[in-house]
Amino acid sequence: MSDTARPSIVWFRHDLRLADNPALTAAFERESPVVCVFIWAPDEEGDWPPGAASRWWLHHSLARLDEQLRARGNRLLLRRGPTMETLQSLTTETGATAVFWNRRYEPAVVRRDARVLKELKHAGVEVVHTNSALLFEPWDVQTGAGRPYQVFTPFWKACLAKPAPEEPWPAPQRLCEVAAPPAGLELSELHLLPRIPWDRGFYDVWQPGELEAQQELSRFVAERIGHYPLARDIPGEAGTSRLSPRLHFGELSPRQVWWQSNRNNPGSSIQVPGSPANTFLREIGWREFAHHILHHFPQTVRSPLRERFDNFPWRRDAAALKAWQRGQTGYPIVDAGLRELWATGWMHNRVRMIVGSFLTKDLLISWTAGARWFWDTLVDADLANNTLGWQWIAGCGADAAPYFRIFNPVSQGEKLDGDGRYVRRWAPEISQLPDAVIHRPWEADPNELQRAGIELGRDYPEPVVDHAVARKQALEAYGK
Repeated sequence: MSDTARPSIVWFRHDLRLADNPALTAAFERESPVVCVFIWAPDEEGDWPPGAASRWWLHHSLARLDEQLRARGNRLLLRRGPTMETLQSLTTETGATAVFWNRRYEPAVVRRDARVLKELKHAGVEVVHTNSALLFEPWDVQTGAGRPYQVFTPFWKACLAKPAPEEPWPAPQRLCEVAAPPAGLELSELHLLPRIPWDRGFYDVWQPGELEAQQELSRFVAERIGHYPLARDIPGEAGTSRLSPRLHFGELSPRQVWWQSNRNNPGSSIQVPGSPANTFLREIGWREFAHHILHHFPQTVRSPLRERFDNFPWRRDAAALKAWQRGQTGYPIVDAGLRELWATGWMHNRVRMIVGSFLTKDLLISWTAGARWFWDTLVDADLANNTLGWQWIAGCGADAAPYFRIFNPVSQGEKLDGDGRYVRRWAPEISQLPDAVIHRPWEADPNELQRAGIELGRDYPEPVVDHAVARKQALEAYGK
């Protein structure tokens, strides 16, 4: 049997789809049997193994991927790590001569993958690793001086000057399985779902899987992308794409998003001023930028990019942090966002900025505490995006918000949720307050509170800080 006819292994990771999957396509083109495997090895991801909400999504996305593979004559083999030993065992069991995977960019995973690559090649196994997660590889975008970018706008301008991404590839119609498929685990044996059913609300909001992701992208482009520039900032409306978990787990590729979003002019760079597609794809650009920063500055997962923040006087206040985590700060837009997060595993992007500013600048609690909480509670928890976002709002990262930019949780709520629709949904105990005070319940007069059935401090908390005082203290701390 020639090597091209011998089995190949496709190692699935953050690419849980069949369409526009370069590793799967490359293995399929060998015209030989394919072993599709997912290896659960969270301890190999350093300090950032998947959080609880991510594991929920992973469980259901793996189930849907297996269904897709079975419809094409194959199946998803589940194994538990260590990864190196698992892949070596599979090559022996199946006679596979090649292993295909799509690249990841988290520092611990990059180091692990380099070891796997070296050992497999040493054993005479062909290894093919490709890009499926980004439009542009982090090392392919450089300044004129050959350095990485640290500011978004010139970074994205450089990306748009490059040739447009290739058209997405179709899914293989059939994937031949090996004659004697190796044994694997049942999905339940990975223990990804919680023992205590805190995830009940997730099922009302999300349906993980590639087909669902494609449908969601199509609906967004058909129904909402035209209103995106304005609607994306209104948390009470369905104005955002909600594609972030799809992109993180690879149920969608960024090329699919690029081409479908820009379908009127897909073969060229996005250069139309004011175009809704341009505004939306700029957010895809921020995702690219986050991975660019993570690749070139891997220390940022634990340390600020701006070294002057190494000794910043962050406060240690367990009670304030707990109030923030539970959505009990007394500031309705902050509390609504954190309650939405706990109930659904997701938070509106603009509200993420508000709650992040509140933690780091009103409470002066380190961005790392917020990053850890988001990591465990977000279904779209992505190390590159999470790190960039938190360092941005804290003012200590790439292209960071200036230190004097401190979101006022009252004015932000009134500006973005003027009718209180968002707050009333997630903080129902104050839902009967009139619009004029829904974002500042402590200013409601006694009659308004009585009619709404609220006693502050009992039914809804008093503010944990005075924003005006906290702002002054933050400016003093940041200005030193």
